[in-house]
Amino acid sequence: MASRTNDRPIFEARAGGIVGAVWSESSTLNGRPITNHSIRIEKRYRDERTGEWKTTGYLRPDDLPKLALVATNLYEHLMLRVGEVQDAQPTQTVRQGSGTSPTPVER
Repeated sequence: MASRTNDRPIFEARAGGIVGAVWSESSTLNGRPITNHSIRIEKRYRDERTGEWKTTGYLRPDDLPKLALVATNLYEHLMLRVGEVQDAQPTQTVRQGSGTSPTPVER
């Protein structure tokens, strides 16, 4: 059964009106706890008529460099921070062929 670790994202990145967030969700696989991450990217803008802040998934061509920057920041966070946590998990040792030296295998 999956459950959100937080009601808030674990990381956010912004560039202009482009906002990206990393969400964390815990669940189990074969009785072992695992963490899955998902990404949400959206554009926030102020409606000129009402003055209210709104959100959209539609982007204009001049938003693309901002999107690239946000996506890169999210990826870096996942690889540098979250990746360290995943790298710290134990590895499984298997023997190849008839040799005697163990080879670590990432899960």
